[in-house]
Order: sequence, then structure tokens, then C-alpha cells
Amino acid sequence: MRQMYKLAGYEASLPITEKSNPITKDLDRADPVQMVQLLRDCDAEIFQEEDDTLVNYKRLYSESVLRTVFDIAKKVQEILKDPEDGLIVLSGCGASGRLAHLLANSFNKLLKGLHRPPHYTYIISGGDRSLVTSQEAPEDSPTLGVAELEKVCEGKKKVVFFGISCGLSAPFVAGQLDYCLNNLDIFVPVMVGFNPVSMARKEAIDGWNSSFFQVAERMQKLQETQSAFVLNPAVGPEGISGSSRMKGGSATKILLETLFLVAHKADSNVEVSEKCLLEILRTYERAHKVTYSQSKKIAALVKQAGTSLQKKGHLYILGWGTLGLMAIMDAVECIPTYGADYRDIRGFINSGYSGLQNKEGDLTSLGPEFAISQDDFVKTVLPSMTETDTVVFNFTLDDDLASVEKLVLLVKEKTSNIQAISHATAGQYLPASTKKLFRAIISITWPILFLEYEGTFIQKFQRELSTKWILNTVSTGAHVLKGKVFRNYMVDFRVSNSKLFVRAVTVLQRLSGQSQARCSDTLLRSIYGTEVLSEEIREAEVAKHVEIASAKEQVVCTALVSLLRNCSVIEASARLETYPTIRAAVEASLNAIGRKRSLINIEMQSVDTEDGPKFTKPTD
Repeated sequence: MRQMYKLAGYEASLPITEKSNPITKDLDRADPVQMVQLLRDCDAEIFQEEDDTLVNYKRLYSESVLRTVFDIAKKVQEILKDPEDGLIVLSGCGASGRLAHLLANSFNKLLKGLHRPPHYTYIISGGDRSLVTSQEAPEDSPTLGVAELEKVCEGKKKVVFFGISCGLSAPFVAGQLDYCLNNLDIFVPVMVGFNPVSMARKEAIDGWNSSFFQVAERMQKLQETQSAFVLNPAVGPEGISGSSRMKGGSATKILLETLFLVAHKADSNVEVSEKCLLEILRTYERAHKVTYSQSKKIAALVKQAGTSLQKKGHLYILGWGTLGLMAIMDAVECIPTYGADYRDIRGFINSGYSGLQNKEGDLTSLGPEFAISQDDFVKTVLPSMTETDTVVFNFTLDDDLASVEKLVLLVKEKTSNIQAISHATAGQYLPASTKKLFRAIISITWPILFLEYEGTFIQKFQRELSTKWILNTVSTGAHVLKGKVFRNYMVDFRVSNSKLFVRAVTVLQRLSGQSQARCSDTLLRSIYGTEVLSEEIREAEVAKHVEIASAKEQVVCTALVSLLRNCSVIEASARLETYPTIRAAVEASLNAIGRKRSLINIEMQSVDTEDGPKFTKPTD
């Protein structure tokens, strides 16, 4: 596990967040127990300290990162002291935006307990509908990001702005950070991500005058005067290449919760030292160990969820309080990542939109995918459930266990595949009446924390993160078992924004060994369903390709089979239909007699040259 990723040779042309992680290179061949172990080891990399294999890469525990956290916490503290004219804004796209919403609400709740007004707010690209459904396209608009920022900050004299983009790539966030840089009399911009600035996205943004990289460079220079901040420790490649909902999301939660807790401690006139900061970070590291001590039971849930998806059944996750939010977040993120239907995996929260605490209120009327309450589950999902479905109950022993038991009994009439994730504090025990209702329970007990008021929130944060780790592992493992992953690459993701278009070309290059130009052409042929690309298609902006691709299924895997088989996209699509899974179709194409071996077959590595990435055989 300590091997990490080779900085000199391993996919050198790609940002860290887009690399393939050596730990999980054979994830698609692993059984559920092995999958959990591999993903556990990937998550552990978040806490890996600096060593000789990570030259020039800052880590979570690097002195410079800890110092930056301290410096930003002081800026946040200034807002806490003068909330009337100030505001703390967290913004992001997709998973990052959902975490922005979760964290803003968490710390406003903390303030409410101290009889203080809210100081935090959130922005998510696509608005509140993106909290509960997949809305990828708005991520590509920097002007939309600026408009949303202006709206929430109207009348404020001082704003600390956190722009979260795990890969330093989202145009929506780039536009906001650029706006902040042009208005430093009001804004203190903080860029949060997990690539070095040199790896920020360099492609020009359609309809805009800059790139993310140019914005990141400006911020890095301004950090010397503390006019802007870059918070970007490396946490290693994702377990599924490019799936930043996993480690990127977890590291975002850990970093920002720690930062805000430090700011609140200082605001309470508690002396905050580096030791205090490290103690908070270590609680999250311990949470990793506590969570994965349940690996065998997590693996059993992976197997059960995978069986349901393989049989065209569903996975439903019913949560109480913010654990319901974690369920919704995990389910929604499977749609763009695995080309999943929103019905495949769904999350529900006991109190619906009142528990979501979103700005726009109840969105249920927008369509069936916006129904998120447990009452909605009972009314619209339960009647059509079958034995092929799996249901996971997600609660703490402080929740209303009578309501848990009542709902389990209703579900039992439809399926016996019922499991639970329960969180207890030392000294608490699950009542026998509840325990006997479940086939299996992932039961996690947390130590009692004897801390001041702000510190009591750490346990809430631990439970949320633990739940996130478990659900990420379960939904990832289930889709691996369904054949949606080849090695550790997602090969059936929806090309629904410019970042995913670039990722699609990269994955095609990596798995086929073909040139960037040929991979790009084949992807376009798959998107447009044609063998001949017109000049109009070739000259169109990426945004146009994304608009067409986002409404189509199996775009990437069709292009991949076409490249591997050297056949038309029509034939490739037909071939996909003849195999039980996408993974099986890709593997058969790779092993086809007489075809040129791909990069995967000969384990080649990419290196940068003046003409772009070239691939060479490894020397070790």
C-alpha cells in the first residue's frame, strides 16, 4: 500500500485525481472481501504522511497544509466575530456541491446551539435540484457560477469563499474564484482540491477568457500575502479512476470540518495549537480504522447489493437525519459515474425536504426522482418491490428506533434482503426487538468524547464519514460486480459535461493504445451514431458534443469496443448486446485474435513529450 503512485512514470501526463491507482488495478477481478480491502487501502492514503515516494507533493499532515488551514481559520474567525456584514460561502459541483450544502448546514446548526445567527451558506451548480438528482451540465458555466455568487453575497462587506473542485477543473468554480480575485476588497477566496496547481485543468473554457490553471496560478501567487489561499494536499488516485466522489469527497469533508472546528474553537477564546488541529485530524483517521474493522460485514453487503443489481433489482438506502443525506448523495453519484438509472440505487431521508434543509424547499413536484422522504418510499416504491431488491437501514441509536422497526416490518413483506448500518456510542446497545429484524447489521460503536460543545459535533461528523465510506464501497463494489468497471476504470459513465468528455478520451487512449486524435474521433462517432464525421461536427465546441452525449447511453464503451475491434460504432454497439456485461465485452475485445495489443495488455506507461503523452514500456 505504501507504494502509492510512481510520480516519474505512472501515467505521468494525467493529474493525480485522474490517474489509475495501482492498488486497485485488478479491482474487477476481486471478490467482495478483496474489494473492501482494496478500497480500504485506497481510503487510507488520505492519511498517508510524506515519504520518499511523494517528492514535491503536499499531504494532509504536511506542515505547509496545516499552516494553511490555520491561516484560513483565522479569516473564518473574523467573519464569526462580525457576522452581520460577513458571510462564509462554500461552493461546488456535483458531490462537492452536496458536501458544501451538508457542511454549511452543519455549522449553522452548531451556531444555532450557541444562540447565534447563521454565518454559512452554500452554492451548488444546477441549484437545489442537484442535491437530489444528477445535473452535470451546469458545471461547465463560469458565468452561471459568478451569477450565483453575486446573488448570495449581495450587501455583504466581507466574504470568505471556498471554491471546491477536487480535480481543480470545474469551470463553474473557476469563474467564481476569478470573480473573487477581481474583488479582493470583499472576498478572501480559498481554492480546495487535490491536485498540485501545475495539474489544474489547462484547456480553454468555452465562452470564457481563462482556464482553471490560470486562475489557480493567480491564487498561488496571492497566497504569499494571504489575499487568497490554495488548500490542495495530494490524497492519491481514486479507487475507481477519476471517481472523486470517493477520496476527494472524503478529504473535502475532513479538511473543511477540521478547519471550521478550529475557527470555532478560536472564536470561543480557546487557545488553538497545532496539537489541537492534529487531534481533530487523528479522530478522522481513527474513524477509518473503526469503520473498516467491519470489513467482512461490509463485504457481505457488497455481495448482496451486487446480486440485486445483477438480477435487475434495486438497492434502497433508508436513512435517519444526516445519515439519510449521505444515502441520497451516494445514490445520486452513481448516475454519472456508472451510467446508472436513478431507480437502480436510491436514498431516502426520514424527514424529507425539511431534513434536507435546502434553500428552495420541497422539490417533489418536479418528478418521481425528486421524491426523497421515507413516506415517498412507502407510497411509491414499496408497492412494486420484489425479493430481488435489497434495503439498507441507516441510523444511530439516538434515532427513533420505533419508526425504524415499523418500516422494517413493512419492507419484510416484500423482501428478506434487509440489512442495517447502526451507529452507537460506547455504553449503548441495540434493543433485541430491533436487532432480530435484520438479516445482518454493520454495528459501529464510537468512543465517548469528553469535549466542549463544538467537539460534540466531531462524533456526528465521524458517523457521517463512516457511513459515506461504507456506502461508497457498497455502491462501487455492486457496480463492479454488475460489470460496469474494467480493471479500475469506469467504462460506462455518462459524458454529461466537458470534464467527462476529456476523461472519456483519456480512458479510450489508456485502454486502446490508440492516438488521442483517433480516440476523439471514435468518441464523436459513438456520440453522433455515424461513421462519417462532418466538418460541422468536427468544428463544434465540446459543449455541443456534451449536449448530444448526455442524452445517450453506452457512449464510452461503444467507442472502446469500436477501437479495440477496429469496427464501426454500429457493429460495436451490436457486439455489446451479445455479452452479459460491459466488462465481458471489453475483455473479449482486448483478447480478440489478431488485434494490436493495447496499453493494458503490455502494461505500458505514459510520459510527457513536446507532442503530448507518449507510451513506453516500464523499465521496472
